Amino acid sequence: MTNKKCCICEKEGAPYKCPTCKEPYCSVMCCKEHKNHNCEPLKLPEKSEEERKYEREYKFPTEDTVPVEKLQQLQNSTELKEFLKHPDLRNAMKAVLNNPNPTGAIASAMKLPLFVEMADACLKIVEPPDDDKPC
Repeated sequence: MTNKKCCICEKEGAPYKCPTCKEPYCSVMCCKEHKNHNCEPLKLPEKSEEERKYEREYKFPTEDTVPVEKLQQLQNSTELKEFLKHPDLRNAMKAVLNNPNPTGAIASAMKLPLFVEMADACLKIVEPPDDDKPC
């Protein structure tokens, strides 16, 4: 048991925490009461510019490391967002992420035309063809 007081009935040793705001509560009844009142998401402290800059840098970059700016372009691509609307593609990507042999999983996924199209769209953003690169 914890030494926390329930945010509703103030009973000592509230064993649960609200997943939204992290306030302690002791029972289903108190949880429901809490949700009906002032349950607001926990506000994290703002990060300094230095902290944000550090998060955008790689600790161990290689020659194949994709710059963070390019990854942000992927995030904002409407073309990629359209691809991700396809459940089959999302399932193929989950299979790659959850496979202990990601190289083999990518090889299997590359048999799906939609996966290949999505990979090509990513590469156009991350590594544009030579004729698209500035001089």
